[in-house]
Amino acid sequence: MTLWREAVQKTCWVGIGGFLGANARYWIGGWIQEQWGTEFPWSTFVINITGSFILGLFVTLVSERYIVRNVLPLRLLIAIGFVGAYTTFSTFELETLTLVQTSSWIRAFANAFGSLSPAFSPSGWGSCWLAACSRVAGDIR
Repeated sequence: MTLWREAVQKTCWVGIGGFLGANARYWIGGWIQEQWGTEFPWSTFVINITGSFILGLFVTLVSERYIVRNVLPLRLLIAIGFVGAYTTFSTFELETLTLVQTSSWIRAFANAFGSLSPAFSPSGWGSCWLAACSRVAGDIR
């Protein structure tokens, strides 16, 4: 198989999984908001938790329970494509869990704290920047 054909196949597996994951997030997230409201980000919370579950289940199934010989297409489709589009938080959780399971407590804490704490600041900065731009443009609400 040529390198070009192999690259196209890999891209297609990721793309199909991404299409399915993004749509699952959209439809499931919308349904959750309709059911539980928007006072708390339940849709993101549930999607992050279920995405982590799916990724953990997949990794365990293909690496510990049923050793799959040609796992790359499944990994591209499910772990990278589907779960990657469904949520990125699941990968973070799995990596932190792996560090905990290997008793790498300092690394697990550093990964958790280092990933979560900086995430709050850019969100706040984006909100403040948008508010400042609105005031400058005269659109004060």
